[in-house]
Amino acid sequence: MIAAGNHVHEDSIQALEKLCQAYWPPLYAYVRRRVDDSHEAQDLTQAFFERLLEKHYLADASADRGRFRAFLITAFKHFLSKEWDKAKALKRGGGRPPISLDFASADSQICIEPASGLTAEQLYDKHWAITMLTRVMESLEAEFSAKDKADHFAELKGFILGDHAGTTYAQVANRLNMTEAAAKKAGSRLRRRYRERLREEICQTVSGPEEIEDEMRNLLAVLEL
Repeated sequence: MIAAGNHVHEDSIQALEKLCQAYWPPLYAYVRRRVDDSHEAQDLTQAFFERLLEKHYLADASADRGRFRAFLITAFKHFLSKEWDKAKALKRGGGRPPISLDFASADSQICIEPASGLTAEQLYDKHWAITMLTRVMESLEAEFSAKDKADHFAELKGFILGDHAGTTYAQVANRLNMTEAAAKKAGSRLRRRYRERLREEICQTVSGPEEIEDEMRNLLAVLEL
């Protein structure tokens, strides 16, 4: 967040684009909850990021402005209130998009029906949490694959969050050709590494380390929505 917000930093634009590329789906979930037409929601999302990148608005998001999560939704709400009519009038595909947004994939993952009982703001927070956890799992998978241990990750990942569908360490040990004690130790190391990667991911979106624990509590709270 500090690198992305520092306009004198030579990598600031790249850092901004990287964060936007990772965390645009929660904003799209937010506007989909407020806009009935999916194409209109896509136009608004794309127009927002075009404006954000062209005008370097994140240069204003200095360390004392707080979390990137809060900054992004506040900036988006401001954009919608000021630019909604103009953004709706944009010709889709009329210019080079600042970042590639896979709306088809996002539409398959978000639930915007009113029956969900979630407000647009709650949807934003929930999909932010889901996006963050997905990124952490993907980074862990890549880390294990680089060490030729993709099979270990595949077998043990269910034990990270307790979603192992009744699979036991004894069964995992048998499939990985190791002792049950070794499988348990590997599972413990994976959970520890998961927590480390999660903190690293959160650290990219907050002003400083003092905000990490609070952001983690928020993450767990919104996942229960």
